[in-house]
Amino acid sequence: MHVETGTALPEGVRFARPEDVPDVLRLIRALADYEREPDAVETTEADLHRWVFGDDPVANVLVAEADGVVVGMALWFRTYSTWTGVPGIYLEDLFVDPAARGSGLGKALLTALARIAVDRGYRRVEWAVLDWNTPSIEFYEALGARPMQEWSTYRLTGDALESLGG
Repeated sequence: MHVETGTALPEGVRFARPEDVPDVLRLIRALADYEREPDAVETTEADLHRWVFGDDPVANVLVAEADGVVVGMALWFRTYSTWTGVPGIYLEDLFVDPAARGSGLGKALLTALARIAVDRGYRRVEWAVLDWNTPSIEFYEALGARPMQEWSTYRLTGDALESLGG
């Protein structure tokens, strides 16, 4: 599903390339630290090469650069809404190095996703945010994003997933 489109991306934002994988993994780990889960990342460079750049990619990554250095990323994939009958984008991870925050790169990454969605006729971009992450919530709301009231996210993992799927 790796897609590079003719969409005009904001300055400093581009689609990731295979050689960006070490930087993307570094940013994923930094996000896990920020989200108070430093030991939760099991993803490897090989995983990212397989699932983002392999024969059957399932995700896309945009990177943000400052002075030629990757300082931010957005990892996303396409979804489909049975209610609207139209695809959308799910933003799995958005992260900008703390030293690069306030430079507009976080907004540029979200702008890029919004442009991709609009150009392709998608009807939404959605994501989850931890309820204690007030700076991010304020940032998202300043862009016009709104929380989905009355919805809770559920997840099957580990033994529960194996039991149901086994």
